[in-house]
Amino acid sequence: MAQLDPKRAVTMMKALRDLTSDANGNQRVVFTPTWAKAVDFFKAELAKLSIPVRIDVAGNLWAELAGKRPESVVIGGHLDSVPNGGWLDGCWNVIAGLEVLRAIQARGVPPVTVKLVSWCDEEGARFGRSLYGSSAFSGHLDAAQIARLVDREGITYADAAKAYGIDVFKAPQATAEQKGVLAYLELHIEQGPVLESLGLPLGAVLGTVGVERNLITFKGQAAHSGSTPMNVRKDAFRAAGKMAQEIYAIAERHRGVCTIGSCTTKPGIVTSVVEECVITLDQRHLDDAPLAAMWKEAREAAQRFAKEGNVEVSFADLWRIEPILFHPELTAFCEQAITEAVGKSHRLPSGPLHDAAEVCRAGIPTQMLFVQSLRGISHNKIEDTKEADLEASVVALAKLAEKTIPWALARL
Repeated sequence: MAQLDPKRAVTMMKALRDLTSDANGNQRVVFTPTWAKAVDFFKAELAKLSIPVRIDVAGNLWAELAGKRPESVVIGGHLDSVPNGGWLDGCWNVIAGLEVLRAIQARGVPPVTVKLVSWCDEEGARFGRSLYGSSAFSGHLDAAQIARLVDREGITYADAAKAYGIDVFKAPQATAEQKGVLAYLELHIEQGPVLESLGLPLGAVLGTVGVERNLITFKGQAAHSGSTPMNVRKDAFRAAGKMAQEIYAIAERHRGVCTIGSCTTKPGIVTSVVEECVITLDQRHLDDAPLAAMWKEAREAAQRFAKEGNVEVSFADLWRIEPILFHPELTAFCEQAITEAVGKSHRLPSGPLHDAAEVCRAGIPTQMLFVQSLRGISHNKIEDTKEADLEASVVALAKLAEKTIPWALARL
């Protein structure tokens, strides 16, 4: 593609890293001064293209290269990070996307409008609710619920957003941005070890896995840890502890993944048998039926362990999203683009969720492209990708856009 300069994108990415990182990693947590620096940096780079840039009601940043028709193909990503995060997670999407947008502009007026979006608060690192901006776009945001969320300092989501000119209660109006969107493309680092293990720089993403996230509470009886015989204890932690091994067996049977992410005990002192133990269980699979079976087996196991330990167990839903498969024709285009860029492609699912999942839920043809992550590490300051692979990913994204634009036009 004429005027495409992948090295320029890498240089820009390094400048953003230097602006928003410290010794512990990148600090672009949403609604913080460092995040605002990243947004301003991105706006300044977009200003060089002399195209309209605006912020929608949910806080998503849009750049719009007008085409011969108003209908659009959108390239997207996000600028926010987790605390002490990596330098590429999320923001490489929009930096690479800006480079592709620049190249499309250099070729003249495109047949359809091309937009670049930086979604607001993809990570959910501060308030625990991921995909805020893209959920507002897709129509899957409960504004009243998210407004009440509180961070560790006791600041509500509504107040944190208001400080940056965003009214969370108006965020659901961002569904208006769906009008005329014909396709959505997103580049992301893999954040896992698959591509590196295969010796491949790039992969075409099949879709995002479904997530079943639940709270399991075991209720026993507090008793003195010195005077209570082992055989009469009602130890809530004993039952919960058995779940730690069981989830591995469940995951292996169904070829999914299961994680106990937190464990809280009460009264939480060394001189008392555990009266209550609460664990969070995260289960993921690309197919809905195995995902449902995994949760069913986890509940059955928890009930069995509770009975064995003479304790009670209860369950509460935390969150669920169904498996989301991307558009098969766009996946084929993605494979072709990767093959043209680096010679070989590989199809793989995404274990992490991304904004692309919410866009796809809105019924918009969607496709993601992964670039290899060294050591499979992300959400960590050592997150990294070879520069040659980063450059190749810009080329592949540009080729994917080249294939998608005429396809989208033909669908009108």
